Amino acid sequence: MKPTFQFLVSRPHRFFALGCGLGLAPVAPGTFGTLGGFVLAWALLGLPVWAWSVVLVLCFALGCWICDEAGRALGVPDHGSIVWDEIVAFAWVLLCAPFTWWAWIAAFLLFRFFDVLKPWPIHLADARFKNGFGVMFDDFLAAIYAIAVMLGGLALWHWAGK
Repeated sequence: MKPTFQFLVSRPHRFFALGCGLGLAPVAPGTFGTLGGFVLAWALLGLPVWAWSVVLVLCFALGCWICDEAGRALGVPDHGSIVWDEIVAFAWVLLCAPFTWWAWIAAFLLFRFFDVLKPWPIHLADARFKNGFGVMFDDFLAAIYAIAVMLGGLALWHWAGK
């Protein structure tokens, strides 16, 4: 089933699962959904680390339910239009990145790279868990990879500059 605007607005959990409409993009809905992570991260920027961590853990937990429900309604557990997982995972990457335009662009590219490529163990999680948790978890793992590469690159940059 291809989701429509009517599907999007028919239930609140569908609206959020489809990223407030970003998942309806005709091409690359995951990439468009990732852009929603900029909005979520921007909204959390002023909070202390513990507070945005709590918000993102709650968004992850909520995402397990809303993504599962939307996937059932669409007939595909991880339908391409379901982008809440990208939004939440990418917001985590951004909140671990320096607050500069170049770092946020690098974070975007790294997250999309790992989300699409799905290196080990991301592809195993994607294949094994076919429910809302699985939808959220593989993107969480992609976020961990992106954060590790980004922070590792920054450490090398600072080390080489000294």
